[in-house]
Amino acid sequence: QVQLVESGGGLVQAGGFLRLSCVASGFTFSIYTVSWYRQAPGKERVLVATIARDGGSINYADSVKGRFTISRDNAKNTVYLQMNSLKPEDTAVYYCKAVRILTTYWGQGTQVTVST
Repeated sequence: QVQLVESGGGLVQAGGFLRLSCVASGFTFSIYTVSWYRQAPGKERVLVATIARDGGSINYADSVKGRFTISRDNAKNTVYLQMNSLKPEDTAVYYCKAVRILTTYWGQGTQVTVST
C-alpha cells in the first residue's frame, strides 16, 4: 500500500510558524524527488518547494523564499516543510508529491490557516 500522509497543519496567527511533515510508506522513498504544493480557496494548485533525492538540490517559489525551509530524512521516510513568518496569503491546503520517472504519488493534504 503506497501512502503519503501530510500532518502538522492548523490555525496560526500571522507571523507565527508551523512545521509540516509528509511521511511515505509502501515505496522506496529515498530515490524520489519530493515537492510541496499548496492550493488556496478559489486558486490553482501551485508549487511551493522541491527537494532532490539526497537533499542536494532545493528550490522554492519566490513567494516563500526566505521564510520556508524544505528538508528530508530518508531514514524516516519523511519530508518536512518549516514555515516561518506566516502570512494570511499562505492559507491553503498543502500537499506533498513524490516523483520518480513515470511514477507520481500525491498525499491527501493538510489545511494551513493563517489569521490576522
